[in-house]
Amino acid sequence: MPDGQSKGYRIGADVGGTFTDVVIELPDGSFESTKVLTTYEDGPETGILQGIEQIASEQGIDLADVEQIIHGTTLATNALIQRNGAKAALVTTEGFRDVIETRTEGRFEQYDLNIVLPTPLIERKDRYTIPERLNARGEVLIPFDDAAAQQVIDAIVAEGYDAVAIGFIHSYRNADHERRFRALLLARLPEIAVSISSEVSPHMREFERFNTVCANAYVQPLMATYLMRLKRELIERGANCPLYLIHSGGGLVSVETAAAFPVRLVESGPAGGAIFAAELAARYGRDRVLSFDMGGTTAKIALIEDYTPQTAKTFEVARTTRFKKGSGIPISIPVIEMIEIGAGGGSIASVDTLGQIRIGPHSASSEPGPAGYDRGGEHPTVTDANLQLGRLHPDHFGAKDIRLSPAKAAEAITVQVGDRLNMDAMTAAIGIAEVVDENMTNAARVHAVENGKDLMGFSMVAFGGGAPLHATRLMDKLGLNECIVPPGAGVGSAIGFLRAPFAYEAVHSLYTRIDQFDYDAVNTLLHDLTVEAETFVRQGTDAELVVERQVSMRYKGQGWELPVRLSAGDFDEFAAGNLGGIFTKAYKQFFGRAIDDLVIEAVSWSVRVASVLERPAIQQTLPATNVVTATSYRNIYDPVARAQVSAGIVERDTLKPGDALVGCTIIVEPQTTTILGRHHQAVLQGDGSLLITRIDEGTAV
Repeated sequence: MPDGQSKGYRIGADVGGTFTDVVIELPDGSFESTKVLTTYEDGPETGILQGIEQIASEQGIDLADVEQIIHGTTLATNALIQRNGAKAALVTTEGFRDVIETRTEGRFEQYDLNIVLPTPLIERKDRYTIPERLNARGEVLIPFDDAAAQQVIDAIVAEGYDAVAIGFIHSYRNADHERRFRALLLARLPEIAVSISSEVSPHMREFERFNTVCANAYVQPLMATYLMRLKRELIERGANCPLYLIHSGGGLVSVETAAAFPVRLVESGPAGGAIFAAELAARYGRDRVLSFDMGGTTAKIALIEDYTPQTAKTFEVARTTRFKKGSGIPISIPVIEMIEIGAGGGSIASVDTLGQIRIGPHSASSEPGPAGYDRGGEHPTVTDANLQLGRLHPDHFGAKDIRLSPAKAAEAITVQVGDRLNMDAMTAAIGIAEVVDENMTNAARVHAVENGKDLMGFSMVAFGGGAPLHATRLMDKLGLNECIVPPGAGVGSAIGFLRAPFAYEAVHSLYTRIDQFDYDAVNTLLHDLTVEAETFVRQGTDAELVVERQVSMRYKGQGWELPVRLSAGDFDEFAAGNLGGIFTKAYKQFFGRAIDDLVIEAVSWSVRVASVLERPAIQQTLPATNVVTATSYRNIYDPVARAQVSAGIVERDTLKPGDALVGCTIIVEPQTTTILGRHHQAVLQGDGSLLITRIDEGTAV
């Protein structure tokens, strides 16, 4: 918990594609949680409110006593993917109308003549231009044309747009023209949502910057309306406490900041999961961790080193080709780096024209849900396959108001998959499970390779409602020897919200060469970025703050930058020389060698300000002291034995620290289920986590 916060009731609410998870932290630091189906027709806030009222009632808590509510949502992400955002226009510099469509010269599939790229968020007919032009130093080449601007505003009024994105060339160096057009537009349409690229994403590279400001404008009316509606509904129910949002970079911001810059919420839910995994990594002293978060709609893979999630300044949404970098829409915001695929419990299984089983990316979501939910769903999903394989059981499914139907699951699998491949329901379910496991394994491998990492020696942290069901299979496929399934795994992202600091990262492009270093400009920029970031953070906390500064650098002629951490203090001629040496060392470490006699360039600068978090106490790993024998059994499919095997059923809350489970076991608890194969052993740790290892026969305990 950030310093300066009292230890009262705090609530974390994570809206996913299938379930809305609500967690309440009690004054003693313990957690209680619930899951409710995500609501769509009545708005996602309905599910949040239901969950909050439900858990408050169960715990006998008055909502007036809640001190903080922290929220993460996939609403912005879904709007971008499903293309159901606002009616938006883009206003840009004359001659640059088609930047977001022509993209860059990069091709993610070099030899594919039929390459499919994502269509721009804003169609060509909704893109307008104004005569004006700045150079790369922010100097005016063509003055802003007020008459042309008024003509564009007339068109915007006539078309009835809900939002406008403004992105002019080189506005990150000089925002005067963007601000000028915004002022003119708001004078005519004071209620319209306006986003300008110099505030949303002040980066060089117009393709990424224009896409980011378009995305912000596209989701802003939707998100602002939703957030204000949620805030109002909470107050009406007595929760008159601050509402904060977790952003993609893993920090908390005020609801007002989130409404102004909703593009920063695109990966908010998954960011909470990465924070949850990072805290667990620190608690167990594991400095290399693979975070595996599988929910109802997607699976997310992230790498955590030195107890810190990897971060990036850009990421992609709406990829047209799975795993392929460059096939999506680039968004330039600080983000916890991860790979996300349509491989959740509700992901729909189908058979393609080649007779291959495909999983996702479409999901049955919560309405109507998997066929096994018996709520009208007809498509087979990963959840239905797990039910057919014996890994799930109606008596142990943690979601309230859902009674699983094995018959409905088997029928859907047979009709949609089995009959098309001449398989019975069991064989088809095996195929579905193996395909989704291989998809997630491939995603982990690709993510590791793209980051130059070898997963050998990494530990896995598995959470989300679906991850513990699949974690041991992924361990085997990836060659990992250890997996931690924490308590509350089914609502891990929501717990992560309550572990997040108040944080904001301000980023701005400023080009300078090391041999011609512009000390004054760099020092001024870093000071301004620090003030900007601290201003946002102080909206939520008065705690002690930590400041982290970074610069993206490259050799002259390169199109890719390497991040370099900066020490405190202003730059002078000696500090600039040292910076060149630090970059050379980092480049050599990353690529194996440096390049001599090339000019070094600094391109983009960032300052992250965050409230200080207490490092969790180290959890000493407990050895197995007592082997627990199950009292009941049921058959499950073991993919290693390729046969049905008898597995013991053990309730997690009956285990004590040091208790060990060896071999095929189904560990049941509210909200998730953990599966052990015959070559796995799980030992309950002092904090309630399950430490799962791979064992050889005869070496258990």
